[in-house]
Amino acid sequence: MELTSHVSSVGVTRPIVKFLFVASVLLSIVSWYTTQQGMALYLSTWFSLLASLGIQTALVFVAWLIGFTKAKKALLIAVYAITAAISISFSYVSLFTWFSSRERPMQVERKLYDKLNETADRASQLLASAIAEGQKHVAALNEMTAAEKTNGYISRAQDADPYLAHVREAVAREARTYSPTYKEGSGEGLRYTAFDRYAKLAEQSVQRMQDSQKSVADLRANLKPLDPTDQQLRQFRQVYDAVPWNDVEESLHATNLEKPALPGYADFVDRTASEQEDLMVAFQELFGAPTVRHFFSLALAAFIDIVVFLLAYASGPYFFGSAERRWFAAGAALDSGHEQVFVRDFLRKLRPDQSGLTRADADSLTPGETQVCCLLVSKGLATTAERDGRVVYLLGAEIHEQLLELMASPDLRVRAAVGQA
Repeated sequence: MELTSHVSSVGVTRPIVKFLFVASVLLSIVSWYTTQQGMALYLSTWFSLLASLGIQTALVFVAWLIGFTKAKKALLIAVYAITAAISISFSYVSLFTWFSSRERPMQVERKLYDKLNETADRASQLLASAIAEGQKHVAALNEMTAAEKTNGYISRAQDADPYLAHVREAVAREARTYSPTYKEGSGEGLRYTAFDRYAKLAEQSVQRMQDSQKSVADLRANLKPLDPTDQQLRQFRQVYDAVPWNDVEESLHATNLEKPALPGYADFVDRTASEQEDLMVAFQELFGAPTVRHFFSLALAAFIDIVVFLLAYASGPYFFGSAERRWFAAGAALDSGHEQVFVRDFLRKLRPDQSGLTRADADSLTPGETQVCCLLVSKGLATTAERDGRVVYLLGAEIHEQLLELMASPDLRVRAAVGQA
């Protein structure tokens, strides 16, 4: 004869089960706190407190119900999955915000520092090129001024350099407004004065660009990677706005010079303006450009709820009693007796059988004991046989063991009965 195997509670004592229950409650408190903190970013304090408390309570009790309830398990699992998804989402936001408040500012500050250095380097290159070209213009204008004084007629010549050609044309146009008495020729005339003026303007332009180049170099030397982003941007903006870009464009003969892009504050903000913005940033970055921090926050949030489910699922059946124990309690109710008294009396009727199992004569059983034996037979935990013309129930070793375990800690009624005996 073979009996189907069932999970036994051997080795699982009630103190251990209680510890598992306490562990599930403690983790539930952690999960509740992270969920409440995540909801508080979007909802008011009271709404987030009540909603998170309801969600976490549902998680624990549904997990317990799944563990020892056989009816409507699919519905319970669906309820748990939806509730867990909400809990994990807000817990993720809470954990991500907590991590970000410590790590994100430093990362953003370093990223902005690199971007500002890149922009400053591009500006320095443009300024260096413009200064070199401007110095050529100054030297050429000084030569043109001297040549106008010595020979004259310099404004009539053509020039391959666009800037110098523009100066020649400007001097020639200015000369056409002079009185006929101011004839063109050698000497310190009005045309000489005009060339000298443009040479001085070119020198001033070069000086402004050199000053700006020095300011950019000083800024790069003084910037620190961990300075607040608003401070870095403010310092850089002051230097950037002071760059004489018109002089640079004129010196480089570029009508539409592509200036280095100034970093936008919105792209390098190290702190969000509101708590709701934290909520949106957490999900936008998770689905947009996730990093290790995003995955770690999500995994930790999910891990807490998964462990809560496993602990509650595992401890629930033992904490609230196994199915077999509930059968014994029901049998005791049928006999209008106490559970342990019922089990004690039932154990007294058990005898060893030649098959190696434990048997109970059907004729000696009470109505409650008969119902329990019939259920055990239907569940494959016992079987019937005929001995000496009488029907007997043969119980599996697990059921016999569970019956004895129920008597391991006698309660008040059993101890009182023993005392009276």
